[in-house]
Amino acid sequence: MPYKDLQDFLKHLEREGELKRIGAELDPKLEIAEVTDRVSKKFGPALLFEKAKGARFPVLTNMYGSYKRMNMALDSDNLDELGERIHQYLEIERPDGIIKKLQMIPKISKLANIFPDHVKRGCCQDVVLTGEQVDLGIMPVLTTWPGDAGPFITLPVVFTKNPETGVRNAGMYRMQVYDKNTTGMHWHRHKGGAYHYHLAEKLGKRLEVAVAIGPDPAVTYAATAPIPDEIDEMLFAGFLRNQPVELVKCKTVDLEVPATSQFVLEGYVDPGERRREGPFGDHTGYYSLADDYPVFHVTALTHRNDAIYPATLVGPPPMEDCFIGKATERLFLPLIKKQLPEVVDMNLPLEGVFHNLCFVSIDKRYPGQARKVMYALWGMGQMMFTKIIVVVDKNINVQNVSEVLWRIGNNVDPRRDIAILEGPLDALDHASPLAFYGGKMGIDATKKGPEDGHHRLWPDSLRMDPGVKSRVDALWGQLGL
Repeated sequence: MPYKDLQDFLKHLEREGELKRIGAELDPKLEIAEVTDRVSKKFGPALLFEKAKGARFPVLTNMYGSYKRMNMALDSDNLDELGERIHQYLEIERPDGIIKKLQMIPKISKLANIFPDHVKRGCCQDVVLTGEQVDLGIMPVLTTWPGDAGPFITLPVVFTKNPETGVRNAGMYRMQVYDKNTTGMHWHRHKGGAYHYHLAEKLGKRLEVAVAIGPDPAVTYAATAPIPDEIDEMLFAGFLRNQPVELVKCKTVDLEVPATSQFVLEGYVDPGERRREGPFGDHTGYYSLADDYPVFHVTALTHRNDAIYPATLVGPPPMEDCFIGKATERLFLPLIKKQLPEVVDMNLPLEGVFHNLCFVSIDKRYPGQARKVMYALWGMGQMMFTKIIVVVDKNINVQNVSEVLWRIGNNVDPRRDIAILEGPLDALDHASPLAFYGGKMGIDATKKGPEDGHHRLWPDSLRMDPGVKSRVDALWGQLGL
């Protein structure tokens, strides 16, 4: 059964021994972050800080910080199986016969349960503060690193509507708190919210925005997922939950938000208004540089009576966001394989923080196939930001970073097997001489033959005799090892 809200999810975490309550008073400025960082590096539990200094709301961190909790968040025993289910339903075809039509009934009936359910009242509006009552300071927003420009909201689900079509978008963009009723809106130009703002600026119009903090886990994840622009994230969340997301109308803007959210910020972003945002300690392990971004003006702050403030800490991996990224890797791999059938598996290693490294194994059948896969991946949605792609043969376990590095060392002739090109980069990439654009590298670490221009004999890999392995297996218990 899906979680009805964040509180329900925490009950499940606590029953599974995946939640630790912290009774000591800790400061939202740096102290909570330092504790969270130490626990994250040990792949420890979710943390509920019951006494955040100067605040009446508890703080939740690291709730997605393990493979187990990521599975729990999406109510799944196996993310690969969930990925296959996503693939099946996104690939529904028009049936051309009675048998196929009958086979489609279960799928269509399940899809009927994913559309949002609009309700008249939600607990996210237990308390409604508007106008001069708005004070973002009631939330224990974290300052996570010493060089941060201030406190940042790090798990917001930001809702906007396309000003031309009315199509909804939900994305996750950090928000620096400037004062009691304004924040930054860190919209990267490639994101859906930024596109809506771009259209509003062209029209000279104010763009209404609503920010949900702490909806149920499936909604929070859906805001991070690289789904096509034409697919509503709330539909996707309903699909993940196997139950509709309940939405309630905002008080001061024409938008809807998840009714069980902990906090909701309502307001607007004016065309042409910019303010300096950052620096911010980011998942690259460096501070992202200060730059000018749009300003979010808060017209209403609503919250639950029993609200919990959820936050995520980003920095050098492993961190909580790594597991969100790994979930995306598994959920969307089947869709990549649909486009590229030769792909066997893919790994976005934690060390690559999503966009720096991609290891992919392929069933290689012809020369140039590794490069074909590289170029195709760079053309797929957010894969365009990937800086380095390594392609290996199908028998290589790309989830084993050591094995991939070994194959790079043994199978690569740099003059022949490395492709250097240019293209879009993530805004957080600080190594390129230009923002958003720079060099990329593809490495073909597959086995080579004459068809690849390699006319030397390729040596056999080391393999123990199967008979010897069987005999040693049978004796293993007697060896005392």
